[in-house]
Amino acid sequence: MNAGDRVRVDRADQTYEGVLLPSTTDDHLVVKLEGGYNVGVDRDAAAVEVLETGVHDVEQAQAEAGESRIEFDEDLPTISLISTGGTIASTIDYRTGAVTAQFDAEDVLRAVPDLAGLANYRGRVVTNILSENMTPGVWQDLARAVHEEIEAGADGVVVMHGTDTMQFSAAALAFMLDTPVPVVFTGSQRSADRPSSDNVMNAVSAVQAAKSDCAEVMICMHADESDDRCALHRGVRARKNHTSRRDAFETVGAKPLGAVDYDTDPEACEVTFRHDHAERDEMDLSLAPDLATDVDLLKFTPGADTALLDVVEGKSGVVLEGTGLGHVNTEWIPRIADLVDDGTTVVMTSQCIEGRVCDRVYDTGRDLLDAGVVEAGDTLPGTAMVKLMWALANSDDVREAMETSLTGELTERSVPWT
Repeated sequence: MNAGDRVRVDRADQTYEGVLLPSTTDDHLVVKLEGGYNVGVDRDAAAVEVLETGVHDVEQAQAEAGESRIEFDEDLPTISLISTGGTIASTIDYRTGAVTAQFDAEDVLRAVPDLAGLANYRGRVVTNILSENMTPGVWQDLARAVHEEIEAGADGVVVMHGTDTMQFSAAALAFMLDTPVPVVFTGSQRSADRPSSDNVMNAVSAVQAAKSDCAEVMICMHADESDDRCALHRGVRARKNHTSRRDAFETVGAKPLGAVDYDTDPEACEVTFRHDHAERDEMDLSLAPDLATDVDLLKFTPGADTALLDVVEGKSGVVLEGTGLGHVNTEWIPRIADLVDDGTTVVMTSQCIEGRVCDRVYDTGRDLLDAGVVEAGDTLPGTAMVKLMWALANSDDVREAMETSLTGELTERSVPWT
């Protein structure tokens, strides 16, 4: 019995069939089931039957891990694949039993062979972290890397990123980078060893979007639960609205910017756009990566202690998620006024998914305006935080910048979904 054999394992009243994986201990068996999940079984308590030997050749898999070729075709565009981490290019490693993620261009093509022939690829790793460990410093490194790739001739960029904070990173690049080519973020909600993985469809659709004429920062993920379409969300208007569904991302306040109709023949995928957008080569490439990192996002809740505002004392800025039209308890207002007087820019957004801040309707809102609060309209709270970081470091008039749409993050008025 060796790793790579197909086995049947009987333990008590349970029977498991699958491929035997290497185990980190001699006391346990690890079996990859047909459904894609791994199960660990106490070796002494199990009866094992080998059904088929050498289903996966571990030694051959190890040898092939170092082999890959990318052939250049001068008739194809060049797409830069940039990794920050995540699971989209991950694949099961039968040498270790783990899902691995190695992100040079060859590794991506091994993990997603459907990408072959769609473009010429360059691979680059900015970092390899869980997206909850993302920081403004990594946003800056990523923006510089994208700038360098475009400057070096890339016709489009695909950024592979963990989904949990993808919307923040996409918004950051949208503010820091003027781009003449598409910059497309994509990720995977489910790892490559699961039959329901979305990595292939998302990666193929992202590359097709990166070849399009929409020169904006976008997020490309499943449009619904089916495997037939990916939505293209404007990076500053997107939000992850579900923890685990493949169609977790939504455009807030409108329909997505565009879509990729997926086909099992990757070359047959069709990219369409439904809203006005920046065209390829319409804008000159430029980079403004400076950020004021001492900015926080605070959510107001009923009864919240004003001491929460002590956290942002002395900081350059804070974005508040207020209730409804942009309100907080009236006891917060004098403390907010003190923050403003001390030089902290205080920006108001709403906890509501749809609609815009309007602090001119009720007395509380008018008092907040008198205290010096800046209204962010219908800018999403997370996007407003990133925008405030950028505006404090790059704009001579922060209030004007926050009240102006710089890259599609703020609409003139809220309208029904169209």
